[in-house]
Order: sequence, then structure tokens, then C-alpha cells
Amino acid sequence: MGQGGSGRNAAKFPEKLDAVVIGSGFGGAVSCCRLAQKWGKGVLLLERGKRYPMGSFPRTPHQMAENFWSDPADRNRPKRMRGSGLRGLFDIRNYTKMDAVVSAGLGGGSLIYANVFLEPPEQVFAANWPAGIDRAFLQPYYDVAKSVLGARPIPSWDSDPRRYISRTKLFQDFARDQRRESKLSDICVFFGNDYNYKIPQSAPAGIGLQEKNRYGATQTSCTYCGECDVGCNTHSKNTVDMNYLHVAEQVHGARIQTDALVDKIVPLNERGEEDAAADGRHGYRVHFHELDDGAAWVDTQRVVVSAGTLGTNELLLRCRDLYRTLPRIGRQLGQRFSGNGDFVSFAAAGKKVADPNYGPVITQYSDYNLFTAHDPQRAFILEDASYPAFMAWFIEGMQPMLNPLGIARKFWRALKWLWRRIKQTFAGGKWSGQVADLFHEVLADDLSYRSSVLLCMGMDKGDGVLSLKEGRLDIHWPQASSMPLYRAIVDCGKKFKAFVDSGFFTPLPTWTWPLRNNITVHPLGGCALAHDAEQGVVSAGSDRGQVFGYKGLYVADGSVMPGALGANPAATISAVSEWIAEGITGMPPDDDLGMHHRRTH
Repeated sequence: MGQGGSGRNAAKFPEKLDAVVIGSGFGGAVSCCRLAQKWGKGVLLLERGKRYPMGSFPRTPHQMAENFWSDPADRNRPKRMRGSGLRGLFDIRNYTKMDAVVSAGLGGGSLIYANVFLEPPEQVFAANWPAGIDRAFLQPYYDVAKSVLGARPIPSWDSDPRRYISRTKLFQDFARDQRRESKLSDICVFFGNDYNYKIPQSAPAGIGLQEKNRYGATQTSCTYCGECDVGCNTHSKNTVDMNYLHVAEQVHGARIQTDALVDKIVPLNERGEEDAAADGRHGYRVHFHELDDGAAWVDTQRVVVSAGTLGTNELLLRCRDLYRTLPRIGRQLGQRFSGNGDFVSFAAAGKKVADPNYGPVITQYSDYNLFTAHDPQRAFILEDASYPAFMAWFIEGMQPMLNPLGIARKFWRALKWLWRRIKQTFAGGKWSGQVADLFHEVLADDLSYRSSVLLCMGMDKGDGVLSLKEGRLDIHWPQASSMPLYRAIVDCGKKFKAFVDSGFFTPLPTWTWPLRNNITVHPLGGCALAHDAEQGVVSAGSDRGQVFGYKGLYVADGSVMPGALGANPAATISAVSEWIAEGITGMPPDDDLGMHHRRTH
């Protein structure tokens, strides 16, 4: 969020809009599409990042170096990025005991998520959520979102060996060894329009085959490249710009402006003037920066804030405490922050094949006391993970440090190869066609091929606090209260190390003493759903999603989660956002996204 600056300051649109949506992740995309079904071009979405057409995600070292988002004035960015003013995909934040990785771009977090659509168990809702909002209540909204996002398991490899994913089998074997249950994840990946895992006769489209999806966006049947988390250049991932946002803009006429950074929200009085004492019934003025053109503003009857947990809390905290334009927001703002128990570990140089560079990023999950035998202190899931093939060369370069014996064996094999060739030369033989032997000796059985990435998430205590420090978002994370969870996750990783007979196991370097920092890619909370302002920020009642104290001001993203979900949050954020959008528009959601109604009228 910017704080203002020089340049023009003009009304973006002469008319008062029906709705402005801030942010384009799962919450913003759902909101934009559903509101546009009702109000069409009267809906404007503002996104700080840029569009990513097919093939535009960076891959070269130079491009990747520029592929970060960095507000020059924010001290919570890594030191090397401060002052750079980068406008790339990854927004990395450093805080005490908790770091965060979020996304900037049209599609928000969906651009870098690992595709999983997983509904948390009933116990999660019973522990944290306001009465009446539970799994059964949200099930119709889960069902719609699941259909729109195309969530389904990976296709069977029985009829096509190219679809075999070694690490899926490895993690399934580990689960059985530990007497745990492994299930194939529903993942939001495009395998062709006709693929339905429930129908044995339906087959996925050929790998790499392009076609228009059911909403008219061009996608490619998954190429198994393992690049989901760095932006899918083939648009095989069902990011929200392939469905919700595509229909909102192309079918319903919503206006989408990228490179637009929102500064503040100010309520209007009956004369259409900015008035911090107003309660929003006469609308709002949204001030933002067009990053290439300067300051601008737009008037609207209602605002949906969907800037992600960090962005939404920062914007609302600034409006309440810095600009004092939204003074009615209560003291619960910023409370109940959760990192969703995110934890990642690595097991390198194992004796069992992992092949982590092939397939969608996540294909299965194993239950550790989240769904069955629920243990709120140690409830988590273990998921497999891939990383792009180009990263494997970097891993190979680290082999002298991670696996010195392995590199010594490669060196010895290379020397033996050279000695054989020398003897062959003196015997009058030729080397022709035998150089391939050397590459096979050195590269076969590489370190990356037998290395695994372990992704976990679980029920942390959700007792963090978001606040402003020198005008910027800050996180206070009481890590100690969630340590039983983290110790259980590390213990699981050590058991995996023994199972694969790995020569090297470590959590992320940030977990090493003396740093001991968590990293979350699923920040949640701060604007919790509740039945009154003493318990949360956003209404769980008849004014669903509306901020207590204001009319027409809504929040729909991960920030409304009342605590950790334990599961990947995309499903629940989407379902809750569908429920909130229904309350705003009065229109029940459908997985056709209103396309049939638009065509027939």
C-alpha cells in the first residue's frame, strides 16, 4: 500500500460505480465475478500487480532477479530489495519470528499456489468459527467453487506411463510405513475439458494439448513440468484469471485495472463529500496510485477489500490509525493472525527415487491428526512437492556441500571412465560415440532425483497480532505457543529421512538457530468473521462479510478466517467469498458463472 505521492489526482470515472473490489486473489476474483453478474461495468477491480499472459512468467536468472515486489519504503522486505521498487510476482516480507511470501499480479495468490482444493474437517469449524458457520453450512459454496476451479485428482498412469509420478508413490509408501492414510489431492489443474476422474471412460487430453476451457480461456493440458509455484507459463493451472476473472471481464463487462495500488478508503456523506464521520451508507471514495501515471480516485457505492491477509489488514489499519478515515473499525482488527502452520523441510540424497522435478507441485496428502484422531496441539497434513527442473541444476551445484560422498563417487567414476578411454586409445581404439558414457556416469543418479520436499501445514494457535509500525504492517508472532505443532512436524520429517535413508535432512534455513523463523505462504486472520464487534471485524450474520460499524464495506479473503484451517486455504477462502458475494448481490452462485443467463438475454 502506498501513502500517496506526487502526480495528478483526478477522478478515474465521472460516474459513481456500483462496486470497487481491491485485490484479485481468490476472494477478489469471486467477488468481482459475482458482483459483475449483477452490475456489469459498474464494477471495477484494482490490482497492484500486472497481467501475466501465457508464457510471460520469468525463467532466466536475470528475469527471476527482477521477479519480486518491493515497496522502496518498506523495511520488512529483505535488505537487498529495499529501495529497488521492483514490480514482480513474489512479495517477500520479513518479520520477527514469522516471514511471509505472497503474490502481486492479476490472479493474486492463485498465480503461485500449489493447486490444492481441500476442505478442512468439521473439528476446525467447531474450534474457531462463529456459531452456525461450519462445514455443512458452507458445503454448497465449496461445491460451486470446486467446480469452477476444476479441482480433481491427477489422472491414472495405468494407460499412459508418462503420467507416472515417482514422488506420489514414494509419499504413499511412506504413509503406509507410518500407518497413516494418504489420499490423492483434488488439484485445480487443467487436464482437458472432458477429464472426469469419476467416469472411467473419460480420458485426460493429451499432455500439452491446448483448448479453450468451459469459460472461453485458452489453457494447455498439464505438461508435468513442476513449475506451478513460479507461475504456469502454459496456463495449465486453473488460476482465477482463467475462470472467475476471465468471465467477469470478458462476459459481464467488469473493468479491471492492474498496476493500481490502493492508498486509502474514505466514506462519503450525503453531499458526496469525504467525511470520516460517515458510516458508508452514501458510498466511499477509494484513493489509489496508477503506478505509471500517479494518484487517482474513484467513487463507489460499496467496496470489497480482498487484498490478501497482509494487504487487507495493512490497508484497514492505515485507514483507521494513520489516516483516521475509518475510525469505527473495532479493536479486533489485526487479531487472531495465523500462519496456517506452514512448514517446509528437505530430505536430500535418499536411497529411494523421488524425481521431484516432474508433475504438478502437490499430488497427495497424508493425515497427521487433522482429519482423524484430531489432536489440536499436533494436527497437520504432509504433502509431497515438486520444484522446476531448472532448479535441479542448482541443487546439483550444491552437491559437494550436501552430499560430499556422492560427489566423490561421481569423481571416481569419471576418473575410471577416463582411464578406460586412455587404455582404449593406446590399444588403437576410437572414442567416437562414447562421450555419452561420461555424462551417464556423472549425471545419472543425481542428487535432485533422490531428494524430497516435505510440505506441511496444520493447526497453529492463530494468536498472532498484526499492527502498524512506522506506518507499515508488522507481525507479532508468539511462536512458543505453537511449538508442539512444529516439533511434531520436524519429528515427521526425521522419520521420512530414515524411511528414504537420506544423507541430509533440514527444515528451511530460517528455522535454524538462532533465527528460528517460520515462513508462511498462507497468512490468515486479522479481520475475523464473528457475530459481534467484540469477537471480530466482519459480520457472520445477516450482513455477511460487512465490516462492523460500516455500510457497504466488505472484506472477502483469507483475513476473515477466524484461525488456522490446517488444510490448504484456497477452497475455504473461495467458498466463504461465494457466500459473502451472495449476500451482497442476493444471487445464489452457480458454476456457470452467469454465462448462460448473459447469453440468453
